[in-house]
Amino acid sequence: MTTLDASWLPLSPGERAVAIEVLVHGPLSRAELARRLNLSAGSLTRLTKPLIESGLLVEKGTEGAASAEVRQGRPSQPLDMVAESRLFIGFKITEDMVYGVVTTLRSDIMARDERPLTTHEPASVIDLLGEMTREFTRAHPRAAGIGIGVGAGVRDRSVVIRSPFLDWDEVPLAELVEERTGLPTVVENDVAALVEAECWFGAGRGLDRFAVLTIGAGLGYGLVSGGRRVVSSEDGLSLGRGRHWMVDPHGPLTPYGERGSAVSLLTIPSIRYQLHAATGREMTYEEILGLAADGEPMAARVVDEAARALGTIVSQIANFAMPQKILLAGEGVGLVDVAGAAVEKAILANRHPQADKVNLETKVSDFHDWARGAAVLAIQVLVLGSA
Repeated sequence: MTTLDASWLPLSPGERAVAIEVLVHGPLSRAELARRLNLSAGSLTRLTKPLIESGLLVEKGTEGAASAEVRQGRPSQPLDMVAESRLFIGFKITEDMVYGVVTTLRSDIMARDERPLTTHEPASVIDLLGEMTREFTRAHPRAAGIGIGVGAGVRDRSVVIRSPFLDWDEVPLAELVEERTGLPTVVENDVAALVEAECWFGAGRGLDRFAVLTIGAGLGYGLVSGGRRVVSSEDGLSLGRGRHWMVDPHGPLTPYGERGSAVSLLTIPSIRYQLHAATGREMTYEEILGLAADGEPMAARVVDEAARALGTIVSQIANFAMPQKILLAGEGVGLVDVAGAAVEKAILANRHPQADKVNLETKVSDFHDWARGAAVLAIQVLVLGSA
């Protein structure tokens, strides 16, 4: 393993561009790297030298040791990222749990943990994050920073402006966690962090236009254009946006949205609410999907209605954003397994007959994947200085 040099921050814009290209697309030969970044051989050598000396990059096949040839700019082997040279901690905070992971620079998960969240008091949540961080760093002492994803609006990747799930307003979460852990920390809306992770290392890698739709406790939407996530002041307001994203004006009315909105039709709490109102029974989302698959009339009706709503939304995204791929993620994606035919029928009904087939990919994921997204955001911001 290459010795970790403390001088790895900050990177210059040129060094950052090289590091990102190798991280996302590597290993790359110097010729290919120079072509991608429109650099001369001399400029590339100047930019890669400090990255190699700091242990961030290595000539592939040298087992982490930079040879004299590499340092003199006469390489014969491609450059690659030393993925284990920096480790990052990612957290996803939900209404009742905190999920955590440790990842490499390429977002491979090396450790994971989860703890119940018994109170939403910020001080108690900080205590829990600090405790989990101590456990992680005891086993992985090379942790270089923390990323936190939360279902909320976030300002300056630091302050939670408003979280309906946690009932937080203006909580300086990054500052508080840094004080507790001693590690640099970034905070972001959880959907935004997930989109960044999928753009760099997942379903959207290498795509120019890419969309993510998440369904679960709320609704989330993110768009990548020109290979970069579209940043919006509305990030973190997905529940509110979904509340007014009208799908069927004659649809159900729930406490979570206007009549026939995406929220009222698609979110797990709304689906559970509809079945409880109709049957008087409390059922889990999985139980409802199972009943629908078995043909139980009430469950089948609600699930089929949700599937048509999902297909309508997917078709609207395809019609207006024209993405090369749409990723459907979140804890509610089991809907597609049960009612995929209804989703597809609704997509076709709302698309031009000669339009391209929608490239819809579903990702069965848990909250540790959301925590991984937060770790990727930390990698982007803290190591690579990427906005």
